[in-house]
Amino acid sequence: MNKPKIWLMNHYASNMFRDKAGRHYWFAQKLIRQGYDVTVFCSTTLVSGEELIDTGKEKYVSEQADQVPFVFVRTVPAQGNGIKRIRNMVLFYRRLFPTARAYAKANGKPDVILASSVHPLTMVAGIRIARKFGVPCICEIRDLWPEAIFSFGKASPKSLIGRLMIKGEHWIYKRADALIFTKEGDTDYLKEQGWTTEQGGDIDLKKCHYINNGVDLAAYARHIDADRFDDPDVCDETTFKVTYCGTLRPVNNVGNLLDAAAILKKETGYENVRFLIFGDGGQLPALEKRVRDEALDCVKIKDFVERKYVPFLLSRSDLNILNYSQSRYNWTRGNSSNKLFEYMASGKPVLSTVRMGYSLIQRYGCGAELAEDTPEALAEEIKRFYRMTPEERERIGKNAEIGVKEFDFDILTEKLIRVIESVV
Repeated sequence: MNKPKIWLMNHYASNMFRDKAGRHYWFAQKLIRQGYDVTVFCSTTLVSGEELIDTGKEKYVSEQADQVPFVFVRTVPAQGNGIKRIRNMVLFYRRLFPTARAYAKANGKPDVILASSVHPLTMVAGIRIARKFGVPCICEIRDLWPEAIFSFGKASPKSLIGRLMIKGEHWIYKRADALIFTKEGDTDYLKEQGWTTEQGGDIDLKKCHYINNGVDLAAYARHIDADRFDDPDVCDETTFKVTYCGTLRPVNNVGNLLDAAAILKKETGYENVRFLIFGDGGQLPALEKRVRDEALDCVKIKDFVERKYVPFLLSRSDLNILNYSQSRYNWTRGNSSNKLFEYMASGKPVLSTVRMGYSLIQRYGCGAELAEDTPEALAEEIKRFYRMTPEERERIGKNAEIGVKEFDFDILTEKLIRVIESVV
């Protein structure tokens, strides 16, 4: 029996093509190895919004990354979060339709479409294109929308635009043949809205599935050996390294980490602690200025690093920081941060500045979470880990390695296959 042909739609999978890593790249790669015919549809825009994959005069181009076919739908640059990014989203949505028709004419129609957020227009397009082809559509919700927008204060759920967004969200959930949520507690949201069939609504929880993010553990191990990050601060065995790796945006609240560093600088006995920050984003200049102005010589900001180096630098850390603002997001439903799983795979303790619902850190005993995201609380917890014996930290790191095995993409792909089989 032929295995179904699958189209994966993710606006920002272009970064996965560049990095040869990421959720839908790994899903596609592992499905193809099992005999599935998989194609990834994405925008020509990289997440930074400034770089574009060149399509020449064509509306779309198809290229491969390690036997994974990618179809790039031509869009425009999308710097910032204003009108340019909205235009980019709308263009991707509109141009998916003719691209899908042309690609199906040349290569055959799919048996199932998996349309993934971040923004909902990709899922709307996936549902509509699937209906035209007469095939099922699975919608993957990687971030609850519009709840995330409400959390940032950009709209009110009671406003006209807020009510319209919730109505559109409900339309997607109702019409999808299956729903995949990346956070374990996301189905609680459906219950809070009163949308489940058990409450008299029209969304059956039986079609809802949980597949978190994760990591390709085999590839992670290869990167540690093959892609060493030659940096004296990373390789220094005489210091206690506290590492943050990720985006430098307000929601990541990295300034809080600098505040904690300033507290430790004033105390005796912690001169050996080094804060290593890897990342890029809108707050980078302000953070660098603070380090200079406050003479925080214990903080080293390393800017952006290629993804292939991340496993090595995390594995050389002593404590990896999952740094977020508690007030800018609803953490009660759990966490699907890629960083969490990369941190766990490093075999080092994880310290989160947020106490989360459905906590994987608590479940696997692989670190600690703060009840309050204050600099004082963060500094105290860093000091506690510093005072631990190497054996204590090693035990916590082993717990992380054991826990992350459940989120290896070999395991996650088997979960995805079961969802696909439920609709095809």
